Amino acid sequence: MTTKHELLARSNRLGAEPHITNYAGGNTSAKGTETDPVTGEPVELLWVKGSGGDLGTLTEQGLAVLRLDRMRALVNVYPGVDREDEMVAAFDYCLHGSGGAAPSIDTAMHGLVDAPHVDHLHPDAGIAIATAVDGPALTAEIFGEKVVWVPWRRPGFQLGLDIAEMKAANPQAIGCILGGHGITAWGDTSDECEANSRWIIDTAQAHIDEHGAAEPFGGVRTGFEAIADERERRAKAAALAPTIRGLASHDRPMVGHFSDDERVLAFLASEKAPALAELGTSCPDHFLRTKVRPMLLDLPADADVEASIQRLRELHEQYRADYTAYYQAHATPDSPAIRGADPLIVLVPGVGMFSFGANKQTARVAGEFYLNAINVMRGAEALSTYAPISDAEKFRIEYWALEEAKLQRMPKPKSHATRVAFVTGAASGIGKAIATRLATEGACVVIADLDLEKARAAAAELGGTDVAIGVQANVTDAAQIDAALAEAVLAFGGVDIVVNNAGLSLSKPLLETTEADWDLQHDVMAKGSFLVAKAAARILIEQGMGGDVIYISSKNSVFAGPNNIAYSATKADQAHQVRLLAVELGEHGVKVNGINPDGVVRGSGIFASGWGANRAATYGVEEEDLGTFYAQRTILKREVLPEHVANAVAVLTGPDLSHTTGLHIPVDAGVAAAFLR
Repeated sequence: MTTKHELLARSNRLGAEPHITNYAGGNTSAKGTETDPVTGEPVELLWVKGSGGDLGTLTEQGLAVLRLDRMRALVNVYPGVDREDEMVAAFDYCLHGSGGAAPSIDTAMHGLVDAPHVDHLHPDAGIAIATAVDGPALTAEIFGEKVVWVPWRRPGFQLGLDIAEMKAANPQAIGCILGGHGITAWGDTSDECEANSRWIIDTAQAHIDEHGAAEPFGGVRTGFEAIADERERRAKAAALAPTIRGLASHDRPMVGHFSDDERVLAFLASEKAPALAELGTSCPDHFLRTKVRPMLLDLPADADVEASIQRLRELHEQYRADYTAYYQAHATPDSPAIRGADPLIVLVPGVGMFSFGANKQTARVAGEFYLNAINVMRGAEALSTYAPISDAEKFRIEYWALEEAKLQRMPKPKSHATRVAFVTGAASGIGKAIATRLATEGACVVIADLDLEKARAAAAELGGTDVAIGVQANVTDAAQIDAALAEAVLAFGGVDIVVNNAGLSLSKPLLETTEADWDLQHDVMAKGSFLVAKAAARILIEQGMGGDVIYISSKNSVFAGPNNIAYSATKADQAHQVRLLAVELGEHGVKVNGINPDGVVRGSGIFASGWGANRAATYGVEEEDLGTFYAQRTILKREVLPEHVANAVAVLTGPDLSHTTGLHIPVDAGVAAAFLR
């Protein structure tokens, strides 16, 4: 195995274990020799994880490759710590070949340390020692001379010089504890480097386990214990989620994630939780994703939802004021503008943790990072006293010009980014096409369907649970709708787009249509749409973020076709619900629009269930020719597919029709008799 591939294998192993390093946190490197394709001579190279990469999924494309001689020659032109940010741009002049990732701020650490292999990691146990008030003494006590304490310094060229100097002065050392930050280890081989990293982590954890206090967070606060019944706990979480998401989205829309991990619940029940939460996180990778501190509800677990909501609103106002004061206290004329004053982590005793981000993955990872921070605080408090870096130092990193430049390089968000869509009848046909299109445009999607397994399978086709989930929902059952929407808000924080698509059709003339036929059609589509809209409206209103409700009605809502009295009547009902709800929900910023498709044969669940055969018999054509028949009777002579309906949904819910409500869009290739008047 080549040096480069040894590095990738080591990185993937280390990155797969959350207690060793968090998502996109830490970096690894290796030094080796290859032939320069220009000179034909050997050249020493440094392979190092590039900016923004993740160790657990690192590939060759995620490595930055630099000429080691040129990288180390930067020491001769280093202008000093006050101008060290300039060195990041200088790394570009050290690159070898084309492609690969951009060098990260930690490149100097890896290039300047005189060792063939280097790991820089953020393990919970290591950061516990790094954030203990007596970290230097603990380092000596736990590791002897094998690991050396390096005082806190913001990542950069000078930190690389500090570690290199420390290693040269301590040849017996296999690594160091970086104050307030993490660990760095090295080795002559990839295996030795990994072993040294793991030894530091395991030794730190073993010392915490053996010598740490039994209750590092103190005793339990009476009344703040976890709600024991999981269903009751998650029901309260679902009831609070829309309010909390709305608060976290005051400055910009956010996607949410919920966790009731037992370690989170135990922390929230502890005596020290309020004081520790106020201290905030310490490792730069933590607070960049969680903000300097969370927002903690100061009510017991049995506080009712209404009281909790009122207090959360009050705490949010205080949080925003405090964060603004933090910004103003540390900002300079050159600082980037404030990036929003809302919390990214909201903690509710007895219930759990709500975390937020620009997408589901970012929200989920923010929660994972705060769980890492809880583990760090537990370890530090077990041995000593938790002492994170100062707010001034946190600000220097949070509003670092290099961090701002990194954010500015991120791709422009897609049209439906941060939006959560709840689509009924979405396991097949038009609903599945809608869910697929919205996911493609950046939305998180909840596929609600009568068949749970099909819903989950359809969601899996769109990607992992950071993109879509499948839930069961019989739209004629209000309890099932409430349960499905509760799953949605716990998965993604809330709901922004609701698509009433679930339906069925019975093609019968008046005299053959039974009362049961009539009730079934109206229960599924008229009543079902009403129940979904009503339940979703509560969430949309409580969030205070506006939203969209879309009804997939039909050309038949205005066209008197033969032999479908029950179907067409209920479609007309849906069409008028659009107009009624557009008026009622407009004051909350919720737009309500409809789509009138026609002749969607291919891929349609309704047509496959017998409707197609009935309509073909009505018109005297073969069932397989029905799509062509419908196309030929239209003005445009084009067949309508599920994807065409999905296109209309994407446009209606996208940014270009932000001022449109109460509209019905025909997607029928042109049926003059169905023109709206």
